[in-house]
Amino acid sequence: MSGPKDLDPSSRRVMIGEELRHARERAPLTQQALGVQLFVSGSYVGQMEAGTRRILPDMAVRLDEILETGGFFVRHCTKANKSKHPEHFAEAAEAEALAIEIREYESQLIPGLLQTPAYARAVFLAYQPTAQEKTIDKLVADRTERAQLLDDPTRPLLWAVLDEAALRREVGSPAVMAEALRHVAALARTRRVIVQVLPFTAGAHASMTGSLKLMHFDDAPPLAFIEAPSTGQLMDDPATVARHQLSYDLLRANALTPTHSLALISSVAEDYAHEDRDHQA
Repeated sequence: MSGPKDLDPSSRRVMIGEELRHARERAPLTQQALGVQLFVSGSYVGQMEAGTRRILPDMAVRLDEILETGGFFVRHCTKANKSKHPEHFAEAAEAEALAIEIREYESQLIPGLLQTPAYARAVFLAYQPTAQEKTIDKLVADRTERAQLLDDPTRPLLWAVLDEAALRREVGSPAVMAEALRHVAALARTRRVIVQVLPFTAGAHASMTGSLKLMHFDDAPPLAFIEAPSTGQLMDDPATVARHQLSYDLLRANALTPTHSLALISSVAEDYAHEDRDHQA
C-alpha cells in the first residue's frame, strides 16, 4: 500500500488538514478561537482543515506550539506546499482541484481549464518569449493536466463567462483559435460546462479591471481569486467574497444566454477556420 510519501501535494494537504482538525478538537478549541491565536479568521482555519488553503511555515510553528503536536505541522507542511504551478497561482490551483463549483470570468483569454494545448502554448510563448522549449513544454503539460478536472462528467460544476475579446483576440493563429473555440463549444454542447459570452455591446460592466474566479467547496467556506500578470490574490473574507459574487452575478446578467453564446462561439470558430483555409490556399 502506498504511504503518505506517494501522495500529491493536494491530497497531502487534505490529510494534514484532518490532523489539524483532530488536534484542534483535542485542545479543545473552536476554529474561531484557534484563528484568534493565529491572527487569522475562523474561516481560514476551516479552509486549512479542509485542505483548500496551505499551512504556511510560520503558521505551522505556531500550530505546533498552540496544539502541542511535537513538530508535526512543521515536518509535514514543507512537502505539502510544493507545487508545479507558479507561486502566485499555486494555492488557487490546488483549491480549484477540491472545488465542487467554479465560477469564472475572463476578460482577455480562454480560461485555463478550457484551453487546448496549442492555445496554451501560444499563451505561454507570449508570456515568456525567450523561454527554452522544454520550459514551455512543461508549462503546457501542467496546464493540460490541470484541465483533466473536467474528465469527471459532473464535478466540478464550471460556469465560465468569457468576454467577447477572448473570442476575437487571435492567439497563436487562425487554426489554433478555430480548434480552441470548437473545444469550448464541444464542452458546452455536451453540457459539461456552462459558457456565456459577455458581448462588446454590454458596454461598461462589473469586472472591467480583470479576471475573477469563485470557488465553492463541500466542507469549507468559498474563496475568490483575482489575478494579474505574475501576481494573484486568494480571498476568504465573507464580505469580500460576497462582493465578488455580486460582480459575477452582474456579469452573467449582462452576458448572452448560453444558447446564444454557443452560437456566437461556433460562428467565430468557423470564421477562423475559413481564414486558415484562405491562408493555405
